[in-house]
Amino acid sequence: MAHLPSQAADGERRAPKGGRRRAARRRAPIGPLDYCRRWWLQLVVGTTFLLLYAPIATLVAFSFNNSRRNIVWRGFTFDYYVKAWNNQSLFDAFVNSLTIAIINTAFSTVLGVLAALLLWRFRFPGKTLYEGFSALPIVIPEICMGVAMMAFFARIGWPTGLPWPLNLSNITIAHIAFSFPFVAVIVRGRLIGFNRELEDASKDLGANEWQTLRHIVLPYLKPGIVAGALIAFTLSLDDFVITFFTSGPDTITLPVKIFSMVRFSVTPEVNAASTVLIIITVIATVAATRLQVPARRGNSGGG
Repeated sequence: MAHLPSQAADGERRAPKGGRRRAARRRAPIGPLDYCRRWWLQLVVGTTFLLLYAPIATLVAFSFNNSRRNIVWRGFTFDYYVKAWNNQSLFDAFVNSLTIAIINTAFSTVLGVLAALLLWRFRFPGKTLYEGFSALPIVIPEICMGVAMMAFFARIGWPTGLPWPLNLSNITIAHIAFSFPFVAVIVRGRLIGFNRELEDASKDLGANEWQTLRHIVLPYLKPGIVAGALIAFTLSLDDFVITFFTSGPDTITLPVKIFSMVRFSVTPEVNAASTVLIIITVIATVAATRLQVPARRGNSGGG
């Protein structure tokens, strides 16, 4: 019995290297990232991504289909992109969507940042109530938001027949009211990790409130601001429900126009317009990610 430990040690030394590695892996504690190496988890993740992106890939592929019925692949062509570009009503809807999205992004980003700074820095009566009401557009169903905005504009008698782009003002206001709470939530989440001692140090060195905000707070908030602006842009560009209730016959946006086209049939022209919308969203996402990279490097280097 006294020789058992030495015999076990000799047996372990004689074991193949692959067996020792497997035994070490079995004895080592499993970390949260180690589960990504399990085959069943890889299968679940792969299936999820397939279900998410296969319809999008199919839509993009069939936008090049040389078939009017768009059911069976008949060949590769760019004709339906040319038809979509030459479709004046579709092009006008695209310009309307892009104009609304850009204006909405600018106003929603400014209002969202100001609202986040207000809720983070100040204490005032009714702050909890204000915070709850500011989050309502995120919580309530979007169709309720659309009906409410339609009733609001009808009640105040919002003018119609305005020249472009003023005729898009009611849709833009509705999009801003819906989008800026998302920006506020993202920016405020970024503010949670801000060190207030940086503000005190800036003021001790002679900076005023504006200089501290410009050179200390806003650079720290840059990743949150960029992410919030991207959310506001994509929400406005892709929105259908709120736009459907607030738009008129002369203020059709691209999602509403695509919906009206789909009611008759799904043609490669519809797929081409949808593909352009997807490409714009992807480009905006990549651009926002590139803008966030220097800020992350700077923060990591300063830590």
